[in-house]
Order: sequence, then structure tokens, then C-alpha cells
Amino acid sequence: MNPSDVKILLVDDDPDILEILTYNLTKEGYQVVTAENGVKAVKKAKKEKPDLIILDVMMPEMDGIQACEQIRSIPELDHVLITFLTARGEDYSQLAGFEAGADDYITKPIKPKLLIGKVASLLRRLGSKEADLRVVIGSLTLDRDAYTVIQDGFEHALPRKEFELLSLLISKPGKVFKRDEILDKVWGNDVVVGGRTIDVHIRKLREKIGDNRVETVKGVGYKFSE
Repeated sequence: MNPSDVKILLVDDDPDILEILTYNLTKEGYQVVTAENGVKAVKKAKKEKPDLIILDVMMPEMDGIQACEQIRSIPELDHVLITFLTARGEDYSQLAGFEAGADDYITKPIKPKLLIGKVASLLRRLGSKEADLRVVIGSLTLDRDAYTVIQDGFEHALPRKEFELLSLLISKPGKVFKRDEILDKVWGNDVVVGGRTIDVHIRKLREKIGDNRVETVKGVGYKFSE
């Protein structure tokens, strides 16, 4: 993916951070727009339709978690990559971010070169395409091009990580995917998340496609049942 084709929305209430990150990302060729709080971030996201949002957590008016939840509720922004940028490294804060629909989590302060590397890594996920775009298993249809799941006539637009998790499980029905394998293939080695993150996404998937489709194999992992 060519950097000049990529639009990034930076959201932080610290003008110095916005200036530094904007300078470094623009220098790499990315299109960059900014917002100073969560309320403005949602408005800018609707208007600009960025490919990636780098979102601070602790902000006035509306924090990053709330902004992320609102952005994820907007259908035309459902596939935008969102990563949190925050000085908070507590597990509960990371879990809250992933529950809200974030794809990644960056702890600041972060050196510009590391940020550029992280952005490139995230965008590789955006640019990667599956060979088979449409999979039909029984009453369930997985459309990898539209990021939707159709079951019994009802269509669900899934957040990116839920979709990638379901796509992995459905790639080999009946196979038990170990938790470490799920973390590696869905979140990648460059993202540090806990096992509870998987549980949160599994719970949300079950709410949408039914408890009987994704089975828990205690002490091992999960599998998709036809």
C-alpha cells in the first residue's frame, strides 16, 4: 500500500504530540488529519473516512474508548483500523480498548521510528487480501470482501477483529485452534494482548451468530462447528 494513498486521523489533546506525530507521518508520505478530542474525532472520521485512526485514551469531552465505540457503530467506518495511543499500560485499560473495537494498542512515549514501524505493520493487515472472498457453510455465508456474515437471511457487519477471528475458525471447521495460535494469527506477534481479549471477542461473536457455532474446548482453545 502506497503511503500517499493512506489517510491517517490523529487524535490527541496534547498539541505537541499532534505536531510531532503529524510531522513524522507526513514525512513518510501519509495524508494526516487531526482532532483534539473524542467528539471532534468522530466528526472528522465521518467526514474524512481515514484508513487508520491513532486515538489517545485520556481526553476531555469524550475519551478514546467512547470515541472508538461511536466510530465502530458507524457502518461506513466499520473497517477502519483503530489503534490507541496512551500512557496508560494497565491490563484493564487495554482490555477496555479491545472491547470497544480497537485493533492495536501503542504505549507512549514512543519514538517516531517505532511509530512508523507500527503504522506500517497495521497497514499491512489492511492491505492483505484473502484468496477466497466468499465462504458458505450451511446457513452461514462469510463475505471477506464486504466484512459481513449472513446467517439465516440476517446480515451482520462485524468489527475487524471479530471478523478475522471468525474467518480463522471457519477456515477449518472442526479444527481446534489453540489460544496461542489464535493470538498469533489474529493479533500478530507485534501486539501484546491477554487471553481475556480472545474471550471477549468470542462472546461477541456468539451473541451474533449463536452459541452453538463456536465451541470451547476447555484448556485448549476454540473450534467452529458446522
